[in-house]
Amino acid sequence: MYAEERQQDILCAARAAGRVDVVTLAEQYGVTTETIRRDLTALERAGVLRRVHGGAIPVERLGFEPALSARDEVMTVEKERIAKAALAELPQDGAIIIDAGSTMSRLVQFLPPDRELTVVVNSPPLASALATRPALTVLMLGGRVRGRTLATVEDWALQQLSQLHVDVAFMATNGCSVAKGLTTPDPAEAAVKRAMIACAQRSVLLADHTKFAGSYLARFATLSEIDMIITDMEISPDLAATLAASGPEIVRA
Repeated sequence: MYAEERQQDILCAARAAGRVDVVTLAEQYGVTTETIRRDLTALERAGVLRRVHGGAIPVERLGFEPALSARDEVMTVEKERIAKAALAELPQDGAIIIDAGSTMSRLVQFLPPDRELTVVVNSPPLASALATRPALTVLMLGGRVRGRTLATVEDWALQQLSQLHVDVAFMATNGCSVAKGLTTPDPAEAAVKRAMIACAQRSVLLADHTKFAGSYLARFATLSEIDMIITDMEISPDLAATLAASGPEIVRA
């Protein structure tokens, strides 16, 4: 078993049981306790587990959502590959939505400088990064800015989205599973994501493989409401096939 596969198994076990301990995991996988500690450290850096004495606890049990700055530092290579693959889904012209998130900041960086698009965002940092591009018309959704994700939420954003129609919505998620769909810890942010998908002709989820290991409080879409998932090569072929059977096309970048 590769380290990445073992780490996904550990994360699933932690979410199912509420916690995992180092000694038990070492015995289960036939590896040293030092190897398990490295696995737990990697999962903590990815923002999905919190280390405790002798083991780890899933962050959702603690009511913890990693800040955008922390998420921006993990899976950087995978996120860049995913963002570059997403460029193939851009319309030649027209309108798109780019959701808030660390992978979305890569997508913004890679947008073709000469493509004439209207780009709707709910993230002030993304709006600032796009505003100087002469070929783009940038629309910033209003609302309360969540400090943890730097995304605008609540009525102002929802009212504006209810009046829009875009060609493609590029979406982010905290969790994704066949049973629970696309989920995020905050209900207000889930409502905005739901409205983004509703106003788009097509919805494309950009999510690295760690996002398919569990679910969070608020669901904002089922898999059948998503047209495409772009992820990285670390997702298992069996899981990719299971996801595709629920509706979306799966692209492994």
